Amino acid sequence: MGIKYRTWLRRATPYGIGSILTIFFAMSPIAESINLLTYDLVLSTLQKKNTSKEKAKSQVVVVGINENDINQFGWPINDNYLCKAIKTLSQWGAASISLDLYRDVEVPPKNTCLREIINTNEKLISIRNIAENIPAIPGTPDNQQGFNDLVVDSDGVIRRDLVHVSNQELSVRSLALRILEVANQKPILDKQIEALPSEIWLSKNAGGYLSLPGAGYQTMLDTNNLENIRTKSLSNVLNKAMNPSEITGRIVLIGSTAKSVKDVYEIPQSRFHSGDSYLRIPGVKIHALRVINLTELIQNEKAAIHALRREKTHLLAILLFIFGIALVEIPKSLKVSILCIGVTTITIGLGLILLQAKLNIWIGLSLPISALVVSGVAGSARRGLVSQQHQKVMQKLLGQTSSPAVAEQLWERRNELLQNGRFLGKEQWVTILFTDTCNFTTVSEQLTPSELMNWLNRGMSIAVDAVNKRNGMVNKFTGDGMLAVFGAPLSQGRNQDAKNALEAAEEIQTQFKELNRALKSEKTHKMKLRIGIHSGIVLTGSLGNTQRLEYAVMGDTVNCASRLESYEKSRQNNLVRVLVSSVTRENLDSNDKNYFWESWGALKVKGRREELIVYELKDNKLEDEQASR
Repeated sequence: MGIKYRTWLRRATPYGIGSILTIFFAMSPIAESINLLTYDLVLSTLQKKNTSKEKAKSQVVVVGINENDINQFGWPINDNYLCKAIKTLSQWGAASISLDLYRDVEVPPKNTCLREIINTNEKLISIRNIAENIPAIPGTPDNQQGFNDLVVDSDGVIRRDLVHVSNQELSVRSLALRILEVANQKPILDKQIEALPSEIWLSKNAGGYLSLPGAGYQTMLDTNNLENIRTKSLSNVLNKAMNPSEITGRIVLIGSTAKSVKDVYEIPQSRFHSGDSYLRIPGVKIHALRVINLTELIQNEKAAIHALRREKTHLLAILLFIFGIALVEIPKSLKVSILCIGVTTITIGLGLILLQAKLNIWIGLSLPISALVVSGVAGSARRGLVSQQHQKVMQKLLGQTSSPAVAEQLWERRNELLQNGRFLGKEQWVTILFTDTCNFTTVSEQLTPSELMNWLNRGMSIAVDAVNKRNGMVNKFTGDGMLAVFGAPLSQGRNQDAKNALEAAEEIQTQFKELNRALKSEKTHKMKLRIGIHSGIVLTGSLGNTQRLEYAVMGDTVNCASRLESYEKSRQNNLVRVLVSSVTRENLDSNDKNYFWESWGALKVKGRREELIVYELKDNKLEDEQASR
């Protein structure tokens, strides 16, 4: 129970750390900045609307005071020009007229025309500003006042609209709401707003916001409606240089559109505007947008852009975090896991973008995506660390005794072969190849240690290469010999393992001829070798403790191969004598006829009750026998 607990704790710890990092990131200003930037990009590109038909149906007209008007009429505009324009618009049948200019002080002083007209024209609305404590035109009735305060995000961009603030006196209405009350002659429109479903309004952490500033009934402002706003100049109205039908029954806002007045604001499209100058929108057009959005909201009883509530985003992030764990843990290959995380992250990211672009649902990207990525990175890091530990274990247990091909196969199957950093103990059918160098003691007495090691290594390198080429594993060196295994830890099948062992022995026979020719030319000692090969069941696995651990191959099969190698040492008339048991020959099947055999008959092997039928693998070339003399 303790081991299982520690194992699960080791697996869970990276994900625990990852979840904490995800929470901290999601609470950081960077996360909100990423959310807002993505929102702006989608709104500016993928979420654009076909505005030609919408513009034709638009009920909002902006009478803008542009640079030409300022040059012609001066700034600030004389109240007399404004009064004349208001009277003209009223005669043309405007549904409501909003003056988006502060006129708490007359221009010029003591000019009372605006004061008089607002008390006689119920369609006229005067702005006030709550934050800066700027009042409406003096004497304006309460039901003809509207505050023009705008909600601006911390980066200076207008993305939201403050539609309404409840429990306020009659004079405190948002400009957009007041305009619709006057235009539609519905003085209780505020009650209708308050009765709408709560899901419409922005919650504190809706969409990609971390903590929504401001209070009241807020929605996202669809600034793509900007193209739906008809714009005329003040001089067009004063000179009556336009068709009155363009005003009849429509909502009119009068305000500055001249850049020199600097009553301009950034919107989501500002950062991605492709024009020559940075996009800033006049305040009067922002208010026109608010009127269009509020009109659609009341008609459809839903926001143009719905910002998903934070608790739903949290749920999505949790699910993606768990999904990320599954993606990184289930595949056997770490590369496949990383690929799955990458593809899924891109897919989820595009899906969230399309939700905003096609369904007008805004979900902040940073929390869900970071949950998926962090869980993937945490899992990949954990698996990478485990892989390093497994690699160390394999290097410690198998060293350099395996061929690159075998090493790669072992690495790919490490999860099924290793448990708690150890090879699992199991029985395997293998073919054992045991070697020993002849007359080593005699040679060692005639060479210096350095010369002796060099002489011995020349023979060993031939044997090791022959084994490694055929997916064998040199399990250990036995002084002047070695123990090689074909079929463990990985097997290619009994027949192929036996064939590989015989081919390795044949190559050693061939290469030793070349070696001895070289040794003869160097006038040094000849090298001869004995090999024993036997097939059968062995016990394999990690043996030892953390201080001394090795990959063990044990059993009667190993003993038999060793006995075959050492059997009747004097009975050798070639450079490399290879004795093979009948068990190994039986596993060769049809390949058996490819070799030349000499029967040694049934032999009693020390330490074994049953006799072994033994054969010698002969080289059919006389050169071998001649070289051995």
